[in-house]
Amino acid sequence: MSIDKDKIKHTAKLARISLDDKKIDNLSKDLSNIFKFIEKLNNANTDNVKPLSSILDTSLRSREDKVNDGNIRDQILENAPNKNEDFFIVPKVIE
Repeated sequence: MSIDKDKIKHTAKLARISLDDKKIDNLSKDLSNIFKFIEKLNNANTDNVKPLSSILDTSLRSREDKVNDGNIRDQILENAPNKNEDFFIVPKVIE
């Protein structure tokens, strides 16, 4: 699949970006090469290839799903310019 200049201009218009003619030429060549490579990948025979989630032959360890605050509230509040007990004080946004 080749990408011509008209398709790039149309896509640039939809994306509301401006491209000069030199960039359009370069993009046309680059995108055509990318799509050629994708076509090669689509033609690769993967019938006897098992799907992988990892290259390691191990399963993930299960752990108990616990919710905690990390016990670092005081360290976090040290970074606050303004604080009130356990909360950040922020400027009012809506009047």
